[in-house]
Amino acid sequence: MSDGRMTMTRPALLCVLLAVASAATAGDDDGCVPRNFGHGSVACECNSTRCDSPGAVGSPPVGRFLTFLTSREGKRLEKGQGFVRNGTAGAALKLTVEASQKYQRIRGFGGAMTDAAAMNILSLSVGAQDKLLRQYFSPEGAEYNVVRVPMASCDFSTRLYTYADTPEDFQLLNFTLAPEDLQMKIPLLQRAQALSPRPLSLLASAWSAPAWLKTNGALIGKGTLKGVAGGKAHKTWANYYVRFLDEYSKHNLTFWAMTTGNEPTAGMMTNYSFQALGFTPETQRDWVSLDLGPAIALSKYPKTQLLILDDQRLLLPHWARVVLNDIHAARYIHGIGVHWYFDRIAPADLTLSTTHHLFPEYYLFGTEACAGWIPLDRGVKLGSWDRAEEYAHDITEDLNHYVTGWTDWNLALDMGGGPNWAKNFADSTIIVDKTRDIFYKQPTFYVMTHFSKFLLEGSQRVGVSFSAHTDLEVTAFIRPDKSTVMTVLNRSDRDVQFEVWDPATGYIPSVSPGHSILTVIWQAQ
Repeated sequence: MSDGRMTMTRPALLCVLLAVASAATAGDDDGCVPRNFGHGSVACECNSTRCDSPGAVGSPPVGRFLTFLTSREGKRLEKGQGFVRNGTAGAALKLTVEASQKYQRIRGFGGAMTDAAAMNILSLSVGAQDKLLRQYFSPEGAEYNVVRVPMASCDFSTRLYTYADTPEDFQLLNFTLAPEDLQMKIPLLQRAQALSPRPLSLLASAWSAPAWLKTNGALIGKGTLKGVAGGKAHKTWANYYVRFLDEYSKHNLTFWAMTTGNEPTAGMMTNYSFQALGFTPETQRDWVSLDLGPAIALSKYPKTQLLILDDQRLLLPHWARVVLNDIHAARYIHGIGVHWYFDRIAPADLTLSTTHHLFPEYYLFGTEACAGWIPLDRGVKLGSWDRAEEYAHDITEDLNHYVTGWTDWNLALDMGGGPNWAKNFADSTIIVDKTRDIFYKQPTFYVMTHFSKFLLEGSQRVGVSFSAHTDLEVTAFIRPDKSTVMTVLNRSDRDVQFEVWDPATGYIPSVSPGHSILTVIWQAQ
């Protein structure tokens, strides 16, 4: 007998309740809280109690694949899955994985713990700080494994300082870390390391030597080291690097690598508006050969790697030729750091690929990038999809031209794109609104995650061939666990159907929506 109401068994009722609870949890705790600020897409709002997260992601079992989709229309690492097929579905576009074509291995992805980033993170409540750090460093988040650390102040500081501002202190007797290091950056780096399942690769870059070591007597503007390579000023500046490593090691923080200095060409410009130290490729070569290289090699940190340039890729391959063709300098160098700011006028094949083929034993690594730096398009644009596509395009292009990793600039900025003492405001993947104790994850954050979370250190790029012309931008890697990852960027207005053909596994049918980035993961047989 029935009164017309649905009846069900206790197990069935339990299943429904669990499904409802799961859906509620996903909506209340895991899904993006979208905020539209009129810049083409949405930013996702987070606070001390909730923030969307893709969760920990492993390799799918053999015969299955996973997908993650981020799009202009608002999808944020939306997960999908399916079965690898034995036969083709006949898609007009086939992307074939050429596993025998092997290229560079991944070193990592990340961002910079500047003074400004640390100040913004610490302006939040402890709960919101934890949520933010987890977004970057935990297995549930983007899984960044690289953090760039400025040595003393840069433009994204609130004051100008170095660690040795006492004039004529050539022995560095008064060398000391700043409050910005001891009270902000170091504690946050320690917290980030505690969240990360693997050791973080810290990368140090200096903006300027102390003013008393420089020809112009100031931290800003056009100025170089006094004297010549091998001289007292050059040796002191090299020892400054070792002292920095000494002081950070006291806090159990060791550095994977150091650069020879941020944007050395800036210090050669008249009236340059913030911290810089000028080098030409010739003077950088000689300083590395006679001073910095020996100082690091003879220190307690001989395994700390050294990257030259740390400037725009349009300076390649000339800069590399000058430095690396000198055997005395080259023996101390491991890689070449590049910035992204003028990539539009510096073709990747003529700069990155040419340099790789000339010097294949030295890796290329992206050390800085940010949106919102152009004077006519400066500062924060919450929800900007154009900036997300710029990131995705540049990362994909770099990876397809032998770059081994890509480092974003500030980990967090405020709503105005600062603080920045020089008013050189910019955008960031996370924007903090301390007045409301919230932070926004920009579309660029999700683009970074498509690479940092899935291209694990040691992943090796392999070839991809196309059955027909396409506007899709594609890169593929085989990870250390033997799974394959393919990232597909579609900057066009139309959806593109395609299928992946992996001769070792089978066919994966898929679609790339207009203005989206898609990551596909599968396990070889």
